[in-house]
Amino acid sequence: MFTPQGPTFRELAVQALSSVEHGYDLLAPKFDHTPFRTPDSVLRSVERALRRIGPFESGLDLCCGTGAGMDVLRTVCREQVTGVDISTGMLAVARERAVRPGGPPTAWVRGDARALPFGPAFDLVVSFGAFGHFLPRELPGLFAQVHSVLRPGGRFAFPIGAPARPGSRGYWALLGFDAAMRVRNAVWRPPFVMYYRDFRLDDVRRELARAGFTVELYALSEFGRRSDGSPRCRMVVATKPGSAE
Repeated sequence: MFTPQGPTFRELAVQALSSVEHGYDLLAPKFDHTPFRTPDSVLRSVERALRRIGPFESGLDLCCGTGAGMDVLRTVCREQVTGVDISTGMLAVARERAVRPGGPPTAWVRGDARALPFGPAFDLVVSFGAFGHFLPRELPGLFAQVHSVLRPGGRFAFPIGAPARPGSRGYWALLGFDAAMRVRNAVWRPPFVMYYRDFRLDDVRRELARAGFTVELYALSEFGRRSDGSPRCRMVVATKPGSAE
């Protein structure tokens, strides 16, 4: 399915009937051949935007998956980069693909984003495509965890796309996917949380501010603008107050 190298329909079905952790363990060897991986165009756009406000010393990729976002951190960070993910399978693939020489030292840590095993050690935290795996009620705790691992003046950055226009093909596709996941979780355990329509910019800004961040938005101009003039994709940059020493 998706590509000849990607998972089969049966493999995706088995994954969807697993927990989030086990599902990604199963999908890991073929994850990079699915649409679930963040496109390179988004990664490069965020990298360019971060270069303009960097450089940074130590970086963390939250829910790093197979490590595509770690390439962004290696470019904009000088001291150390760390990837954390709950799936041992995804981390195993990430370690295998992280073979490029040069750049800062790299570490891989198995951990839950809702209970990060770090102190305030990072100047930059990024995340790509992971927020659909957290329920809206979990965002305050998640953002509090990120706040706790950043040094004063540290930044939390991630891309967020504009919502699909009501009535468009993308709108109905997301609505259908969301409905299917809710039905699945109503009749099957363990749950597989993946609700990307719930991660809305207004809610995100409010919860980031409540966690103690100041929030700025950067238009990722490569993706153009909607008919109302608003950007199709933005980078959210949430800053922990204080000055880096």
